[in-house]
Amino acid sequence: MVIKKVSFKHGWWYFYRVHEPKTKQLTKQFPELKTFLYDVFENCPHDYFSLEPRSSKLTFNLNNLNLQPVLNHEVNILAKNGLENNAKRFTTAHPKVQMFMLEEDSNTIAIEVPLWLQPTELDHYENIFNSKNPLTGHIDALRIEDDKIWIWDYKPNAHLEKYASTQTFFYAYMLSKRTQIPLENFRCGYFDSKNTYVFNPEICKVPRIIQQKLLK
Repeated sequence: MVIKKVSFKHGWWYFYRVHEPKTKQLTKQFPELKTFLYDVFENCPHDYFSLEPRSSKLTFNLNNLNLQPVLNHEVNILAKNGLENNAKRFTTAHPKVQMFMLEEDSNTIAIEVPLWLQPTELDHYENIFNSKNPLTGHIDALRIEDDKIWIWDYKPNAHLEKYASTQTFFYAYMLSKRTQIPLENFRCGYFDSKNTYVFNPEICKVPRIIQQKLLK
């Protein structure tokens, strides 16, 4: 097993990791993705990550979101096994699940992937985010499944989440912009050990003007 890793101080510590053999094998049809995953080790704009907005703090919903619950998805099993197998290895739930997926799941190629979006890369950016700063975030788990790039976010109580779909949509949008891979090649989801919710980000619409404060 060969995992390339680095620690980023982006407000707090994020441990970015790429599984090299799986990345080489699974990104053959997405060479731009492989290039980005390796380039960001050396060329991540760290200063962006000390600012807001952050995807994880967005508090508005998307239009035309067709969110689908999925029973008994394989990521539920991965989460359950990760929590059990890494119970003594890590103190918090996220790394227990993430590292199990990276090490044991054949489709997971990277975790804690840093992303950013420039204001010029989205129409009505300032109205949507109430900011001129770049949007940032970190993908919990990046998988290649059925010839699609899947953005996965682990949420310990997924069924209670209100804005996880917004968060993961912008992860997909940011990765699309960073790699120039069309959004039609992406899928999004969030999950815990029991519940999974998925959607196609290509059909989602971002509200142009938000009448509430977006960032808590």
